[in-house]
Amino acid sequence: MTEFPDAEYLVVSSRLIPDHDGGYTLATLARARQMAAAGVHDGAGPLLLTVDPGSPVDHARHRAAFAGRDLVVDPARMRNLFDEATHPHGGAARWLRDAAHPGDRDPALEYREVRDAVGGPAVALPVIAGDPDWHISDAPVAVYDAHGGIAGVLDGFGALYRAWLAHVVAGLRSDGSERPVVVICESRQLGELLVGWDDPGVRLVHAIHTVHLEPPYTPDSALNPLWTRWFTVAEQFDAVLWPTAAQRADVTERFGDSDIHVVVPHGVPSAASVPGDGDRVAGRVVMLNRLAPGKRIDHAVRAFSALVERVPHATLDIYGDGPERAGLQGLIDAAGMEAHIVLRGATSDPARVLREASAFLSTSAYEGQGLSIVEALADGCPVVAYAAPYGPRELLGRGGGILVADGDEGALTDALERVLGDPELHHRLSVEAVRSARAVDPEHAMAALAQAATDVLARPPRRGG
Repeated sequence: MTEFPDAEYLVVSSRLIPDHDGGYTLATLARARQMAAAGVHDGAGPLLLTVDPGSPVDHARHRAAFAGRDLVVDPARMRNLFDEATHPHGGAARWLRDAAHPGDRDPALEYREVRDAVGGPAVALPVIAGDPDWHISDAPVAVYDAHGGIAGVLDGFGALYRAWLAHVVAGLRSDGSERPVVVICESRQLGELLVGWDDPGVRLVHAIHTVHLEPPYTPDSALNPLWTRWFTVAEQFDAVLWPTAAQRADVTERFGDSDIHVVVPHGVPSAASVPGDGDRVAGRVVMLNRLAPGKRIDHAVRAFSALVERVPHATLDIYGDGPERAGLQGLIDAAGMEAHIVLRGATSDPARVLREASAFLSTSAYEGQGLSIVEALADGCPVVAYAAPYGPRELLGRGGGILVADGDEGALTDALERVLGDPELHHRLSVEAVRSARAVDPEHAMAALAQAATDVLARPPRRGG
């Protein structure tokens, strides 16, 4: 049984919205559920904190949706900055006014006002359009009093987020408790801003969800511009959680090794035994991913069009939505594949989709870990995937599918034909798939996370205080 050290645990995300942000949202919620199952806060799990400026009605709807899908243990432990930023009698909450200093809005900027319960302004956020680095701006955030006047300002979004987290932690300590606080930050943009938080009782752990490189995604490729600045502050985190050993190895080879870099996968429960083939539909291949450029679903459409010439009963069901939908439908129509390849949209029951599939297909150019690949393996569904960093190569290196050279559409067609046409190979891959998935099941993931928490609490914080 995994045991987490005695501490307060917070999981912080930019936002958590049903059916948004693909595997990121599901992985973040799964980590919190698995921490609860491991006994964190007596089974209630960590606080789940978000900072998106939706309305309290929006956030209540999100919590209800997650609860209805059994994606959260206790919806009451989901809290949002802006739900708590207003005072019942108007204006900003007391903690927010206390954090502000004298100042005014920037007259050169537009502002988005967050209203209080009586319709007056509580907070005004600067709108910094067209700048991917908007989050690091120190443009003043205006804080209002109950009469609609400006009570003061905070120096940018970072100061706003840190003020709220300080308020949350103060509440946890209101009974005089001196328990340390472990904050797991799931978002790169938030992480860059929270390194300025110097509470000596807080340990700041940063979780990684995606690749840090530009094409062709080799270890020496250029850094993704959004990550360049992040690496300049990475050593200020008390730990960085990499989802795969391969990504950790590439990062430490390039930037230098450090005890802050640890491997903590996103855990996915695996089947107790290899599922039978009774529920699987012969020839059915599925994909579960956003319809986004990096997923290269056009490769799948072309490879599958060639497969149908050899396996006429083969079908490809593509689950997910995104900006590429119209273009992909046009490609399917132009190939005359409407009867074989269908864009199914989002699914609320991925387990059923995988249980009925004879194979899972991934054509991603990159992954953080490849959550949907793990889910397929965990269900005993053989996987055919490009050998892309970072998840596919590691996951299928333990068995459970066929890796093909990155970008080789002909090899995808050949591999799918083998998996669908060879019952003995299909059974062997199914057995291997479940075994492979067990390497990243929740027990292993939580043991790694609990050890990371133990290690950071045994060391002084890496920021001032």
